[in-house]
Amino acid sequence: MITTGSKWYFGFGFLALVFAAAYGWTTGGNGLGPLSLGYKGGVGDHFGYGLLVAAAAVSFVLGVVVTATRDAEAESLAQVAGTETVPAVIPAGTSYWPPLAAFGTVLLVVGLVSEAVLVVFGLILLGTALIEWTVQTWADHATGDPETNRRIRNKVMNPIEFPLAGALALGVIAISLSRIFLTFTSDQTVLAGVIVTALIVVAAFWVASRPRISSNVVIGLVLAGAVAIIAIGIAGAVNGPREVHEEEGGLRPPAPAVEVIR
Repeated sequence: MITTGSKWYFGFGFLALVFAAAYGWTTGGNGLGPLSLGYKGGVGDHFGYGLLVAAAAVSFVLGVVVTATRDAEAESLAQVAGTETVPAVIPAGTSYWPPLAAFGTVLLVVGLVSEAVLVVFGLILLGTALIEWTVQTWADHATGDPETNRRIRNKVMNPIEFPLAGALALGVIAISLSRIFLTFTSDQTVLAGVIVTALIVVAAFWVASRPRISSNVVIGLVLAGAVAIIAIGIAGAVNGPREVHEEEGGLRPPAPAVEVIR
């Protein structure tokens, strides 16, 4: 019997196949090609069509897995584990990687229609979220003690993620600010730089004046500021740099030399 959870995966897989067929026909596919995976005709754009078909295949596989495990039903888990009682389930901790993966997906999609650098950063964020999310899931089930699991995870990932996170954050913010400044005139760029610097200094003084402030609040403020800068940078990248016109009365290029023929 199909479970409630598997219905979502099967439904998503069916919709992905429908979208793949429609995408294939609208991008140059012909005949039964989009329905037969290219066996009886063309499928149009191979990349988009293959991506949608892959999403459908993954959804169908997940639907089968969820059906086999009966939506993680207690009796089914005990049967799979070979025990008479239901194994203890350790609750998962707070994870910031799903929203980071969503943000990386947004950067990737926007970069496909604007600038290639956004595609690169989107792929980096997606890869980072995938690795970090995988390690956190493994660490959450390493032992039965959440504090021990947290120390195991930090011991493995902190030496890697701290320098990489700092370099990635500086690169993304620097490029975002450059996209913002390119949309302004020279005077507006100076004013915007002064405002951004003043806001950072004021926020730093405010945090320093409150020693009892929670670390989560500080992280939230930093993330909110970074997301705001990146979002405005994306808007600037989509809008494009300002047009530079030659000022009237400026220096004119020298006239070409004319050879005098005697």
